[in-house]
This record gives sequence, C-alpha cells and structure tokens, in this order.
Amino acid sequence: MQRGKMKLDEDLGPDRQDDFQTDDEENQADRVFENLDDSESDNSPPARNLSNEIYFNTTWPQTYRTSMDMLTNVSVTPPGISFLKLIGSAGKNSYLSKECHDDNSNSLIVPLVYEETSVKQEKPTSVSHVQSLISTPKISATEFPPTQRQCSFAQSVINGTNILCGIGMMTIPYAIKEGGWLSFLLLLMFAAICCYTGILLLRCLQSHPGVNSYPDIGQAAFGIAGRLGISIILYMELFASCVEFLILVSDNLTSLFPNTSMTLAGTQLSSHQVFAITAALLVLPTVWLKNLSLLSYISVGGIFATLLVALCLFWVGAVDQIGFNPGGKILDIENLSVSIGLFGFGFAGHAVFPNVYSSMKEPSKFPLVLYISFAFCLVMYVSVGTYGYLLFGDSVGSQFTLNMPKTLYASKIAKWTTVVTPLAKFALTLLPISSSIEELVPSPRLRCYAMSILIRTILVILSLIVALCVPYFGSVMALIGSFMSMLVALIYPCACYLKLHRGKLSNIEIINCILIIIVGLVSAMVGTYSATTRIFDGSGD
Repeated sequence: MQRGKMKLDEDLGPDRQDDFQTDDEENQADRVFENLDDSESDNSPPARNLSNEIYFNTTWPQTYRTSMDMLTNVSVTPPGISFLKLIGSAGKNSYLSKECHDDNSNSLIVPLVYEETSVKQEKPTSVSHVQSLISTPKISATEFPPTQRQCSFAQSVINGTNILCGIGMMTIPYAIKEGGWLSFLLLLMFAAICCYTGILLLRCLQSHPGVNSYPDIGQAAFGIAGRLGISIILYMELFASCVEFLILVSDNLTSLFPNTSMTLAGTQLSSHQVFAITAALLVLPTVWLKNLSLLSYISVGGIFATLLVALCLFWVGAVDQIGFNPGGKILDIENLSVSIGLFGFGFAGHAVFPNVYSSMKEPSKFPLVLYISFAFCLVMYVSVGTYGYLLFGDSVGSQFTLNMPKTLYASKIAKWTTVVTPLAKFALTLLPISSSIEELVPSPRLRCYAMSILIRTILVILSLIVALCVPYFGSVMALIGSFMSMLVALIYPCACYLKLHRGKLSNIEIINCILIIIVGLVSAMVGTYSATTRIFDGSGD
C-alpha cells in the first residue's frame, strides 16, 4: 500500500498532475476518497492530486479564469474559447450539438464566444469513472484549458501594468483636489499596501494545489462561501466598471459636442443622456460577437492609450502653454474620504494577479513583475496628479480631459482616445459576468448563442440605466474603490493568507495583516459613506 501511494505521488508530479497511473480503477476511487479526507485536515499540508484539481474547477464560477484572461489579454489559450462549451458539458448530459462545432454555422444555437481549437487531450484515463464514483456532476479539470506558461517577463510586466494603469489615472488630479497635496501620502500608502497584498496572493497560490484564480483562493481559505463571496464582489466590480465606461464616454462626447440634445417619446434628453444611450448602442454589437479575439488584442493597447492621454496633458501645459492655476489645498479632511476611494481603485488589480502569475514562463519572477508594475503606475499617478492639479487647480473635474481646452489638437486626441478605449474594452469587461450567468442557466439546451445574446443585452441595458441614474464618474469610482476594491485588494488577501498559513506565520506577519485589514475596513466604511452620500444627495462630482 505504501508503494502504491509513492507511485501515485510520482504520477501526480508537476508534469502529470491530472493523470492516474494505477492498475485498478476501484483503487483509484479509494485513493481519491483518501485524498479528499486528507485535504480536510488542518494539521497536514495538502498534497497535489487530481481530487484537488477537480474540487477547485467544478464550483461556480467555472469560467472566471478563462474570461479574465481574455479581459486582460494574458490568455494563453485561443482567444475565441467557448465558455458555453465548458459549462454545458457538465455531468453525463452534454448539450453540445453538431451545430456548435460547425465553424460556418450562423445558427442561434452556436455559443456566442466560439472555440476555434479544441483542447488537446492526453492519454486516456479513468477520470470520468472516478468522478462518477464520487458523485460530482460537475466539469472535470481536463475539460478546462490547461494553465500554460507562455508569457515572457516583459509581456507579464505589460499585462500587470495594463491591469493597474487604466481609467483610474483620469481621476488622480481630482483626488488631489479633494484631499489636498498631503493626500499624496495616501497614494503612496495604498501603493505599498496593495503591492504587499499582491505578494500575499502569490503565497496563497503557492500554498495550496489546484489554485489558479482568485475565487480558488477564496475557496481554499473559506470553502464554498469564500468562493461565492469573492466572486460576487469581483463581478459587482466589473459591472460597475461597465457603468463607468458609459459615463466616461458620455462625459467626453458631451465635452466635444456640448449643445447636443434630442426629444424621444416626448421626453427631452440632455447631452449626457443622448451620448450615454449612443455609447450603449455602440457597444451592443461588440457584446454579440462570437469571437472576441480582436477585442482582446485591442484591450492590451489600454496602457498605450493611457500613456497617450497623459502625454496630451503634458503637451497642453508645456507646449500649448495654457498657463498654470495651481490649487492651494494642503489637506482637506472633510473630503479626504473621496481621495481614499479613488486611490484605492487605482491600485486594485488583484482580481487578475493570479492569472498573470499562472501565465508566466518564469513564475518565480512574479514579485518583480509586481514591483515594476506598481512603480510605473505610481510614477504615472504622481506625475499626472501633480501636473493636472497645477494646471487646473480647484476647478479640475473628475476627468482631467474635461478641463482641457476644446480647440487644441492635443485635447481632441485625448478626448477621442478616452472615448474609443472604453468602447473597445466594454465587451471584454462584461464577458466574465455574462459567462458566469450563463453557467446558472438550468437547462443545457438553453445555453446557446441566443441565450448569450439575451443575457448580454440585458446587462448592457442595466448598465445604461445605472449610468443614466448615477451620472457621476468620480463618485461612482470612489464608491467602487472604497467598497469593492478595499475588499478585493486589502481585506480579502490578508484574511486568506492568515487562514491558509495558520500556525506558520511570524508575529510581524500577523500584525501586518491585521493592520491592513483594519485600514481596509476603516477606509471602506468612511469612503463608502462619503461616496453614497454624494450620489444620493445629487451633488455628484
């Protein structure tokens, strides 16, 4: 029996962790049960085995890792992978018909995000037999694309930077205006804390087998409740980002065409309302696409779009010489809570850090990727925040592009870049949410292209309704940063780290984690109260 266990351990090494090489299928099932029992013990470290892989990959949401890979362009599988195929093949009943495999089919039963190449299967195993023995009507680990490591160090740095340095940069001058010059200390503090908690997520990934995504970490630490809790928060954050995209596009188009208005069904629509509806109509065809590969490649250009907008800001001040009108606030305690949320949003890329780590050829260099990404973003935020507040002072808006003179070419470039980039990213941001909802469709026959269109159209309409009801870009971002980002970037990483490494941590590590959790809780409560108060009062930005 001991030799059998040694044989099993060898077969479950890094290169063959999903295969069983035993002579008897009944013994395989026995060993699966033994491993499951061992994994429930807090006193013994988890062994890397197939049961753990299945355990993490068979619980909702199953499509999180692959959909987030596409969103951030760290995907190492074909960009057009079909999530509906993955979720539809659960258990013994697979809903996939011949039409779902036909490249030329235009039928509505074809999955919206289409799989271009099938996952290469390895040697035949009796995994399905073992799964039936343990009565798990879920998706097996072998039905998911394997986590390959194909990203170089440079690509990983670009991915990490692209995650962090996005639309959050637009609000940094506004955050400085709200909190005063000394609020820069908060920016530095959140940069350091979020980088540290990113390292904690790495240690959580390494501490338990089968962990590949943030929901996996939540499940490893707190069971199914932990997985569901963090998944719901992450999807709420993504939905709020979709709302922000519509507001961002609407605000900048309104700045470009301020006198636009129209009457619809006897109702007079303002410029913001007209362009919010226009933005929703523009993104609607993109969410209907079967293959989002083109959008995934455009998405990686987000970092270059961010750099272009920042360069336009510097150009307006240095070359066009519009003049400086620096703000005089040193510290504004009353509005400092708004700065907390905005700064927190700017460094909360933790939802995708596990994906970046899993995609790296040299995962040991992931900490260096984090350091470089955070350092680059910190320099960008400090530079843009300082320059924007010096140029526009206390009149700076929630997006500094709105303050840039309309007649200057640099201003037009910045505004149009700000309009186009969110339109390209909207469908990919919505994809993880819609894919997770598609998993919950009860009937396998309904998990098809038509249902995908319906779900994604409803999500676009809902995001439009919220954008029309709450047209305050800065306040909404402060709410996201205060409530969701604090949970995702500060509280949850520390809580999972303390749970997964219980009994192995030094007193300093425990104290650090507890302090960060306290900072996260206080920031979340203060910032959320401030942002929601502004939204409900109608004071907005």
